[in-house]
Amino acid sequence: MEQENCSAFMMTRKRKSQEENCISSTFLMDELNEDLLEGVLSRLPISAFFRLSSVCKRWKSVANSSSFKLACSQIPSRDPWFFMVDSHLNRSIVFDSAEKNWKKLNHPPLLQRNSNCNSMPVSASGGFICFRNSYGNFVVCNPVTGSCNEQPPLDPALQSLTFHAIVMSSCPNKHDQSSYRLVVVFGELPKLSFRVYNSSSGCWEEEITLCKKFNDDDNSKELDDSTDFDSNDDSAVYFLSKAGNVVATNMQRSPSKQYSSVITNKDGEEIVHFLSSSGSIVACNLTSKCFIEYPRLLPVFYEYSIDLVECGGRMLVVLLSEFFESASLRVWCYDEDVRSWQQIAAMPPAMSHEWYGKNVDINCVGAGDQILICLSSAEISSCVMCDLAANEWVELPKCYVDGEAIRFMSAFSFQPRIEASL
Repeated sequence: MEQENCSAFMMTRKRKSQEENCISSTFLMDELNEDLLEGVLSRLPISAFFRLSSVCKRWKSVANSSSFKLACSQIPSRDPWFFMVDSHLNRSIVFDSAEKNWKKLNHPPLLQRNSNCNSMPVSASGGFICFRNSYGNFVVCNPVTGSCNEQPPLDPALQSLTFHAIVMSSCPNKHDQSSYRLVVVFGELPKLSFRVYNSSSGCWEEEITLCKKFNDDDNSKELDDSTDFDSNDDSAVYFLSKAGNVVATNMQRSPSKQYSSVITNKDGEEIVHFLSSSGSIVACNLTSKCFIEYPRLLPVFYEYSIDLVECGGRMLVVLLSEFFESASLRVWCYDEDVRSWQQIAAMPPAMSHEWYGKNVDINCVGAGDQILICLSSAEISSCVMCDLAANEWVELPKCYVDGEAIRFMSAFSFQPRIEASL
């Protein structure tokens, strides 16, 4: 009996000791000093930031403080959000890649003004998205906070020229989330030029002319005014498709991807890649002030849909084509050493076959190792996420607004950054 009581006493002491240790190991968030609290809250998912102000007065004060935004800027990267584009331009819908769900954001007030109504998104980088209004002017905004800034207009003479690329690049300083550059490439091939807007100076830099460079047995030569240039490659050619339809070889881009382009940095040189009207890929080296054309993936008279993305610092090509009574969607990378295209990923045939014979247009955007592909036609619409590292292809759930599924045309990737200000 005494042994049982002793055992019971020891168990009670042990249980109390465990409870005491548990109590002593817990702490309250209120006990954290301001710096630690800001550090903890800055690592929360961005979607949680919208709820910080409603938790308590202290958290509301933290959420509005400049030191908290500084703590957020110390986070090197965040899971990307994808800003979706559909026929209704005056709304903001994003796909959260971390939580795998859709979110509707408040459309920035500046974009709701009459002068900026129905502005088209044209590029994105860091925490910003660049829109172009009906007057040809650019508006940069943070879709998370709604802050906006209208850029100084370009020269009126430039507005009438053909724009080939509009691309943004973020400041290389990871702690400065508010600086960016906006690059526009314009002109008629082979006479191309570009201008750069630098947010640090708040103005457009001088126009710079690009020279065409040829590579022949590792000896490069530049194109001058006395050199003939075959412009027929960029002209429309008409042919009969297998279905008996008359098809033009010039690219028919959706308005939101009219200036489809990406920017990469290789060995300290900035290179802007864009699709010409005939579907060829042009690479403009902003550092050496020259451009080249890559060899075609498919002959000009083939029917296909193509787009460019940037993933992990590389320019990749996503191509949807039809062969042997089936559709094929593949991702390609250009190998500079062997000067040829190399396939790095392919959608499973069981998925891609669904698009056969439906005249599907693809518009794509890259973020890290992910590619979001918007496939649309008169018959069907879908969004597919490709994970290049795992070679996984997943169709995203439909997004419904007022009970109706939205047909997205394209998307732009950005990092949700509450500290990125304009």
